[in-house]
Amino acid sequence: MEISIYHYLVVSAILFVLGLYALISRKNAILLLMGIELILNACNLNLIAFSHYGGLGVDGQVIAVFVILLAVAEAAIALAIILNIYQNFSTVDIDEVNNLKE
Repeated sequence: MEISIYHYLVVSAILFVLGLYALISRKNAILLLMGIELILNACNLNLIAFSHYGGLGVDGQVIAVFVILLAVAEAAIALAIILNIYQNFSTVDIDEVNNLKE
């Protein structure tokens, strides 16, 4: 059995749905970040699969590297914000943090 683009798209769709479910159902800020990372990984998988099967060369892989760098920057900034929220409110539950200034 040969792996086709269909298989990559199915795995990517599953990753995207899991990430979307994590964004919708969770109230913990760290789990929200994990959901965003799953969605970005689904996008990377699509880019690389289309690059490989579409004959685009390395363009999809280069864009995937930029998406990975964007995800790293987003994770660093978001974790700094979450640590600051935890330091001020002693929780990472986003429903309990309802004001920006005490």
